[in-house]
Amino acid sequence: MGRKDSYNTSRSATSATRMQEGLGNASKQKFYHEEQGPETAILVGLITPQQNERKTKEYLDELEFLATTAGAVTVKRFTQRMSGPSSVTYLGIGKLKEMREYIQAEEDAEREVAMVIFDDELSAKQLRNIEVELKVKILDRTSLILDIFAMRAQTANAKTQVELAQYRYMLPRLQRLWTHLERQGGGSGGGGGKGSVGLRGPGETQLEMDRRIILNRMSLLKQRLAEIDRQKTTQRGNRGRMIRVALVGYTNVGKSTLLNLLAKSEVFAENKLFATLDTTVRKVIIDNLPFLLSDTVGFIRKLPTDLVESFKSTLDEVREADLLVHVVDISHPDFEDQIKVVDKTLADLGCAEKPQMIIFNKVDAYTWVEKDEDDLTEMTKENIPLPDLMHTWMARLKGDCIFISARERTNIDELRTLLYNKVRELHVQKYPYNDFLFTHYDEEEQQPE
Repeated sequence: MGRKDSYNTSRSATSATRMQEGLGNASKQKFYHEEQGPETAILVGLITPQQNERKTKEYLDELEFLATTAGAVTVKRFTQRMSGPSSVTYLGIGKLKEMREYIQAEEDAEREVAMVIFDDELSAKQLRNIEVELKVKILDRTSLILDIFAMRAQTANAKTQVELAQYRYMLPRLQRLWTHLERQGGGSGGGGGKGSVGLRGPGETQLEMDRRIILNRMSLLKQRLAEIDRQKTTQRGNRGRMIRVALVGYTNVGKSTLLNLLAKSEVFAENKLFATLDTTVRKVIIDNLPFLLSDTVGFIRKLPTDLVESFKSTLDEVREADLLVHVVDISHPDFEDQIKVVDKTLADLGCAEKPQMIIFNKVDAYTWVEKDEDDLTEMTKENIPLPDLMHTWMARLKGDCIFISARERTNIDELRTLLYNKVRELHVQKYPYNDFLFTHYDEEEQQPE
């Protein structure tokens, strides 16, 4: 190997190692220091003509839950009313100055602000300009979700999918992430420069070199995912003639708890966002009817497209399901918008036409505020008791919805009956000559002697 090849190879290896270390540190980031405790964060959102103040508050509540899941503690929120985000600094210059003064005051009081988290995805230009102004770590919604996914990933499949999504997010932001990218690789002078002998050539900026390394790494990860996809397709093909039911829904609505209840399994479930990343499939038997029940990754508002693409092999369980069971947290004040987010995501996956049913979970946590008799203001959804809510648009769903509490086991027997009828109908349609559906015990008892 020549000196030039050896030099470039060494530089490439160093650059790749640097990026791997940086990505690994980001993946394992817990926003927590043993000596200082959890890192503190400021949340930022916009009030726009398309997003009123109430909606912005709800979105920042969700962003705070994301930050808490990642291990950060929110200490302050900033909002600004604008027609839309600035393409240069996202916020107005005056608001950035106000935030900088607050951060400086906290530092003077020995209360360091570790990061500022924005509720939208920021461009490389916005990130760079905001960092220059605020002089603290800047995260956007996408990078925070990616960090949580990296924390939650347990299997090789999930880790590969998350790493690919991280590289996709990183690629257009390379110039901001690395300070060593301005150096040149290769010689281009007319002689005399130290170390230039034998290294003259067209040259390659470090930015281009790192971009090429990332693209090569992404290509390798895509090959691994394609292999995983083939393996999962083979596994799905070997599952026999059983109806496949997929639990779908917004993140943290209780899908894993419901799977544990129906399948009598011990899938990890926690009151945090994205507790489940890998698809878990369990065999469930209700009376004489066996079927496969899968728990999938939860959806969320503004779910990064890179994650949707990277988790294709995981979401194939949704695409190939015969019945989608949409689980909804009815105790959430914004559950109707969550339903719309899930419906849109299913439409993007091409699953909107699949047979569906809705399970309204967490009825035990539903709360409402009773209005005074002399209060003549318009009634809002916060003032509607659960029985009245059931007789609104949900009543039109009839046999396609049910209200339960997986934690308190409320209406679980009714849920099993509903699932049995739905799955049996699909089973008879799909496998009319399949004798795998064994005789019901009650039917045997009713046969004449």
